[in-house]
Amino acid sequence: MNEKKGAILILSGPSGCGKSTLLKEVYKQIDDYYFSISTTTRQPRVGEVNGVDYFFVSKEDFEKDIEKDNFLEYALVHGNYYGTSLTPIKKALEEKKLVIFDIDVQGHELVRNKLDSIVTSVFITTPSLKVLEDRLHSRNTDNKTVIENRIKNAKVEVEHFRNYDYLIINDDLEEASKQLVSIANIIRIKTKLFDKNSIVSSWL
Repeated sequence: MNEKKGAILILSGPSGCGKSTLLKEVYKQIDDYYFSISTTTRQPRVGEVNGVDYFFVSKEDFEKDIEKDNFLEYALVHGNYYGTSLTPIKKALEEKKLVIFDIDVQGHELVRNKLDSIVTSVFITTPSLKVLEDRLHSRNTDNKTVIENRIKNAKVEVEHFRNYDYLIINDDLEEASKQLVSIANIIRIKTKLFDKNSIVSSWL
């Protein structure tokens, strides 16, 4: 039986497409995972906890870490920095865990360039822009200006879906969850994760 390897699963998609909801379903069925917590300079929203939802830092501290090359990827989004620290990622991969990223299309490209052989990516979106708009308004977490910015960005982000390995249209939560769980399970036995010499020598 194949031994599962450490691997990276990247999820991207417009804000409001349901990534967080789908991930909750994945967590119910996969236990050996590490969710990569982003570091950000934006202010916490109501109910968000430092070290759980994000690592909240000052712009000055973030830029110091950029200079030290401490980020796997980072981007400036909606006027705030978002980035991923390398240290916990390396540790989780050594422990053969599934490392899950929820990052934007800029971050996806950067991670791909650095760690392509161990990355599988999924673009998640709503069936239409109208559905996305309805979801953003109904969740009541952002003001009108922020929602307008998110919609504007969504129109750009969706143009990049072909750069991803898989596309999930989150119309039916149960079906979308099944698709994502299936992907999360299968990617850790991709051939690129295994050392050719050790596999061949043990087989011969």
